[in-house]
Amino acid sequence: MSALTPQSDMPTPTTDKITQAAMETIYLCKFRVSMDGEWLCLRELDDISLTPDPEPTHEDPNYLMANERMNLMNMAKLSIKGLIESALNLGRTLDSDYAPLQQFFVVMEHCLKHGLKAKKTFLGQNKSFWGPLELVEKFVPEAAEITASVKDLPGLKTPVGRGRAWLRLALMQKKLSEYMKALVNRRELLSEFYEPNALMMEEEGVVIAGLLVGLNVIDANFCMKGEDLDSQVGVIDFSMYLKDGSSSKGSEGDGQITAILDQKNYVEELNRHLSATVNNLQAKVDALEKSNTKLTGELAVANNRIITLQGEMERIKEESSYMLESNRKVTKPDRTADGHALSEARKQLKEETQLRLDVEKELEVQIGMRQEMELAMRMLEKDVCEKQDALVALRQQLDDLRALKHELSFKLQSSDLGVKQKSELNSRLEEKTNQMAATIKQLEQSEKDLVKQAKTLNSVANKLMQKHP
Repeated sequence: MSALTPQSDMPTPTTDKITQAAMETIYLCKFRVSMDGEWLCLRELDDISLTPDPEPTHEDPNYLMANERMNLMNMAKLSIKGLIESALNLGRTLDSDYAPLQQFFVVMEHCLKHGLKAKKTFLGQNKSFWGPLELVEKFVPEAAEITASVKDLPGLKTPVGRGRAWLRLALMQKKLSEYMKALVNRRELLSEFYEPNALMMEEEGVVIAGLLVGLNVIDANFCMKGEDLDSQVGVIDFSMYLKDGSSSKGSEGDGQITAILDQKNYVEELNRHLSATVNNLQAKVDALEKSNTKLTGELAVANNRIITLQGEMERIKEESSYMLESNRKVTKPDRTADGHALSEARKQLKEETQLRLDVEKELEVQIGMRQEMELAMRMLEKDVCEKQDALVALRQQLDDLRALKHELSFKLQSSDLGVKQKSELNSRLEEKTNQMAATIKQLEQSEKDLVKQAKTLNSVANKLMQKHP
């Protein structure tokens, strides 16, 4: 594109403001960011002059700020989409060394820095997005935990480092979207930190907060103690999102093979883990079955003892009633004559009564034990049923994982076969190239010979013409 001709060579205050605003961020230098399907398109903006222009829209700083907001929103869309797809294909927990995740935090940092008001300090002007992030705990109490954790980290010395740590902890907590929505909905408080036309004050901030919901499917784990967040340079790497037609197919095939191998290793590790879990559950089921058999035998013994005690109690009742009846039938002279026998009978009755009370107490204890054992048996049976159901489910999962492993092995073999075919085709093409190179050399040699023969014939013809003018 051709640049517009400026009307004046002298800079103006408006020119200085526009130039300063355009050079603050890398994504505004000479490009407009747009999306073409899944890829990033960068269009040169030479037609947007940084000097006074006849068109008033290009002189207005709001035009450049709107362009910045659109660029950042499109970069956030690409970064979030690429991060989700790559994380799902990878199939494991992400760490701080994962390149798409690093780029996502860089883009989020640029979004939060856009339109920040510069605060004057003793050392000069300072722009930090840590101040707005501290406000989140006022709207969402759950954010107070990560804010306190960030303040307690010993290695963070600057507000920028604390802001970066806050973003990472919020992503680990899977509530980054919720916190950002709460922040953009309180624009009256954000006006203290941002310009009126900043990204967090406009609709683009609401759109980005909604896009962050998709990151809740990602599992991330960061170690903040050993990471230097204060001195990191946040530069957006556009090469991760630009489409390269010459190498996209080869890199895509290598990426698929790598993904298949990672999935195969993950499935094998999960298979080993499930096998160990199944063995542990089987051992527990065997132990429960043995305990169940032992308790069943003890319950049968207790039942037999209860039946015996009940028989003895009935016999004692009958003897006691018989003795009472016999005592009532005895006449007065007989009682006088048999006083000694009566006292012995009363003594024996007292002993039998005490024995009966003891038997009744023991019977109550045995009944209570029986009820407890029956309850324990029911609980054990329920536990055994649950363990058997879990064992069946784990075996089903194991079968599914084996089928998936077989399918992945088949895909890997197919990929290896495709790679072999490509290598054979490459070798054939190299042979044909060598043959064509040899043929070209022969043709060049024959051309040289023909040129020599033509020169010889021309010299002979000239001589003949000189002899026969």
